[in-house]
Amino acid sequence: MMQQPIIVMNTNQQRESGRKAQMSNIVAGKTVADIIRTCLGPQAMLKMLLDPMGGIVLTNDGNAILRECEVAHPAAKSMIELARTQDEEVGDGTTSVIILAGELLSMAAPFLERNIHPIVIISAYKKALEDALATIDRIAKPVDVTNRAEMLALIKSTLGTKFISRWSDLMCGMALDAVRTVAQDLGGNKVEVDIKRYARIEKVPGGEIETSCVLDGVMINKDVTHPKMRRNITNPRIVLLDCPLEYKKGESQTNIEISKEADWNRILEIEEEQIKLLCDRIAAVKPDLVFTEKGVSDLAQHYLLKNNITTIRRVRKTDNNRIARATGATIVNRVEDLKESDVGTRCGEFKVEKIGDEYFTFLVGCKDPKACTILLRGPSKDVLNEIDRNLQDAMAVARNVYFAPRLCPGGGATEMAVAVALTENAKSIEGVAAWPYRAVADALEVIPRTLVQNCGGNAIKTLTTLRAKHAAGTPGASSFGIDGITGNVVDMQKYGIWEPAAVKVQTLKTALESACLLLRVDDIVSGLSKKETRAPQQQQAPPEDMGQEM
Repeated sequence: MMQQPIIVMNTNQQRESGRKAQMSNIVAGKTVADIIRTCLGPQAMLKMLLDPMGGIVLTNDGNAILRECEVAHPAAKSMIELARTQDEEVGDGTTSVIILAGELLSMAAPFLERNIHPIVIISAYKKALEDALATIDRIAKPVDVTNRAEMLALIKSTLGTKFISRWSDLMCGMALDAVRTVAQDLGGNKVEVDIKRYARIEKVPGGEIETSCVLDGVMINKDVTHPKMRRNITNPRIVLLDCPLEYKKGESQTNIEISKEADWNRILEIEEEQIKLLCDRIAAVKPDLVFTEKGVSDLAQHYLLKNNITTIRRVRKTDNNRIARATGATIVNRVEDLKESDVGTRCGEFKVEKIGDEYFTFLVGCKDPKACTILLRGPSKDVLNEIDRNLQDAMAVARNVYFAPRLCPGGGATEMAVAVALTENAKSIEGVAAWPYRAVADALEVIPRTLVQNCGGNAIKTLTTLRAKHAAGTPGASSFGIDGITGNVVDMQKYGIWEPAAVKVQTLKTALESACLLLRVDDIVSGLSKKETRAPQQQQAPPEDMGQEM
């Protein structure tokens, strides 16, 4: 007869269950939200982060701050993942999503204390999310992606809260130009905008921020392999390789027996012939420039120089892909397969310039490049890193608008419009679920309230005015929001602050769904901490038989 397995739970495990676990999660979520609450809006404060190696990060980007935080609580880790998800998905709203999720969790605490079941709260939250998305869809307006002025105004609202807001005209123009360069029409109203692979940001310390620009081509941190090779070529013919220009030894050849001096000379001749054959095959397509991801031997450099071909070696694969897209060349894996159609001819000018102590290769003046490099100049690495982070956000927003060309009013106007709509809807809901449903409306007001607080305004007075404007229901009432600099109530239509609807939708979905997920947890079991504390005590205890031997 088969015995039943006996399940034994380790008594050393720390366990939180039921109400205690839910309240613990709520406190953890609120704590994470409080860390970055002051980082919302144009008057946002910066956080200085020190890593163990002594590096410094100065930023008000929610994702960058939380990425550097070390937390032990599982719910806090889950909250930090929210910012990462938001950043990867839409690139903006990382601070908003954490603040909103923290507020939604804290709003649930009183209901749990009154013994309302978490599933009732979650179902009310889900119903509120559906109605909120319908409200956003109603107040969103379409945008013309070909209208440069409209697109710049939109990107400016993203950068208005960032460190680089004082150079916003320059940076917004750069972000828009980069996205437009990289955008590729796939037909059937489909657009591909791969900014991670084809829009590279090169940071070069020194110079003024105003001299930063988007190049109509590619820039890489490389110099030519031989000092006598040409460093300036107009309309170059470009060949891209993914193979070494070196002597290829036989794969099964392990040893060579040399009996006389002539044999040694013959081995060297064979190597020379092989390299010459390689270079002749490249020269047959008459290129001016050769880029390879692998090495180039001294002998190959000699033969290529004789053919007046400039060579650059050990190019990164990502850079080679960008050069291929910008110049129309095809990356070739074997020199034997090289043909005329693989040569890139769309580049206007090749030049090597020295910036500071380093040499940079420029391939500029490309016709319809579809890949670009953003050259950033600035006083220090810290400043350049922050500009890089801000510019990535701006490009992500421009990319989102290409995919979903709809805008919502900024400055907390959308959140307040949704909050007023939900408060009105809550009146028609019967039973206990009406309270959590209304709580979502109250939680959404945290965004305009935080904007007012961060610029030193009177939160209660300003929010009352803003709520009254939205509740009036007059045409255009839903576009009233908070001026993040003065803290006053202004019409976003006239003020010109718009945000992509995709960012607002993603923020709401991520915040509400994560709050529901954490409220659903009713048991936290950790088997780590007590084991770790017991281990040193066991090491210190003397062996039992030590006293007997003595």
